Amino acid sequence: MTEPGSGGVQNGGAGERVFIRLGPPPEEPNQFLVEGAPQSYPPDVQARLEVEAKEIIGRYPSKRSALLPLLHLVQGEDSYLTPAGLQFCAEQLGLTGAEVSAVASFYTMYRRGPTGKYLVGVCTNTLCAVMGGDAIFDDLKEHLGVGNDETTEDGSVTLQHIECNAACDYAPVVMVNWEFFDNQTVESARELVDSLRTEQPKAPTRGAPLCTFRQTSRILAGLPDPRPDEGQGGAGEATLAGLRVAQENGMEAPEANSENKSEAGQ
Repeated sequence: MTEPGSGGVQNGGAGERVFIRLGPPPEEPNQFLVEGAPQSYPPDVQARLEVEAKEIIGRYPSKRSALLPLLHLVQGEDSYLTPAGLQFCAEQLGLTGAEVSAVASFYTMYRRGPTGKYLVGVCTNTLCAVMGGDAIFDDLKEHLGVGNDETTEDGSVTLQHIECNAACDYAPVVMVNWEFFDNQTVESARELVDSLRTEQPKAPTRGAPLCTFRQTSRILAGLPDPRPDEGQGGAGEATLAGLRVAQENGMEAPEANSENKSEAGQ
């Protein structure tokens, strides 16, 4: 039950009433409520998205399984999730708006406000932070004149701090549209964002060349990746260092279940 106008949930018991206030987490924008966001798509855009959505949905045994890639698809159209995009996903998959919003609001890769051409994420998780990630993030905020999750006036760069992206052996890491830039410094990170703003983006440490945030979202939706050398690269020197030490010292991993076999033989 809820108290009228409370926006909360009532838990009654033994004559005591407790109200739990519901709302967005602190410092997080209201869910998908952006002034001027499109409420519907023009007919030509709607038709194109329907063709692309049909291709994506056809890859899954159940339509609702295609929700995540379809969210990327509409994000690639608007640079964030708009009411038009959420409604499109619901209609294509036979879901309610609440079902779509529940999933969309769970994952941080789905944006809730307009995003710049390049989404620059600075890892400020423990290892990256102590290796210089915090200093990089603070410097970029001053250099770009924006705060966390804000976009430069020219619309080129959105800056945010991010959690661990499983590249701790290359700390501190900066990501641009989820491509890795390893072993960054304050100076190299400045050069990186400056290259983005002058439309001369540097090449990622690993992986394919950069593309725009909207293009990246379409690729994540499962549409063709037009970039050359897509998916090239592999484990780097830092990742392989431990393996090489083991090989040089003749170390080998024990066979699977070898301990259990030994105990069974005793």
